[in-house]
Amino acid sequence: MQSNLARFKILIFLVAGILVIFAGYVLFADIYPLPRLFEIFDTIIVLGSLMFLLKNYQNLHRHDWIIGIMIGAIVGMGMCFATLFSPYPFFGMINSHLGQAFLRGFFTSLATLSGLAIMRQGGPVQFRAANGEWHQAGKSLLFGFLVGFPLAALNVFALQISEGQPIAWQNPLAALLDALQPAIVEEMIYRFAFLGLLWFVLRGPLPNQATWISGLLALLVHNFAHFSDLLLDAPLIALGMGTAMAVIWGLPLTILALRRDIDSAIAFHWVQDLVRFLAGF
Repeated sequence: MQSNLARFKILIFLVAGILVIFAGYVLFADIYPLPRLFEIFDTIIVLGSLMFLLKNYQNLHRHDWIIGIMIGAIVGMGMCFATLFSPYPFFGMINSHLGQAFLRGFFTSLATLSGLAIMRQGGPVQFRAANGEWHQAGKSLLFGFLVGFPLAALNVFALQISEGQPIAWQNPLAALLDALQPAIVEEMIYRFAFLGLLWFVLRGPLPNQATWISGLLALLVHNFAHFSDLLLDAPLIALGMGTAMAVIWGLPLTILALRRDIDSAIAFHWVQDLVRFLAGF
């Protein structure tokens, strides 16, 4: 019995830590000027990625460094020219396009490099483009796009109802480029780095369950981090909506990342925001 409990100690600690962050936010955000949930989790994950890199950077290939820096640069340059995507001020301080560009690019580079270092040690999420598997990467991007498009259309339909606004078509090129921001940044941080870090610490005590538990935890954290405001105003509604979104959108993303690769997950996420931005939401 004690041996079985010992196997779950790390998992219990992780779940408790995640719940404390959510509960603390709900309890104290109306009293103190706390950062939004995404800002809190992004920072924790990137710090974890940095610590992991400092200990495991030797596992990276030379071209992994190039890939990580390039992806961060793409995100940063894209943010400089974004018109439809406007993130919240980071910790209430960084609001300019240039500041956000540097921050998002830096965070994405660290998350990508951490995810690659984990992948090189047998991690559960593959990055085909980083492996030079360009043909497979292209197929994954197309597959993720095609799988995601019907749900992207459903998302726009739901937004029309929930926000009571008609479609207002936007510049297609701006929508295409700006949609890369949440797609690349969030997938690299949550489903490449965070999922991988969770797997890395759970693979020892729970070798057979580490992959799906890590995927589930990363899914739930990423999903409910979207509801910073609603968790304060109507927590039960936030839980209901968050659960529905986790099943409809979060689960396919996680399955794509684990069963196929991060390339397909990015494409799936990208088409969600592409269609949303294009329709004016």
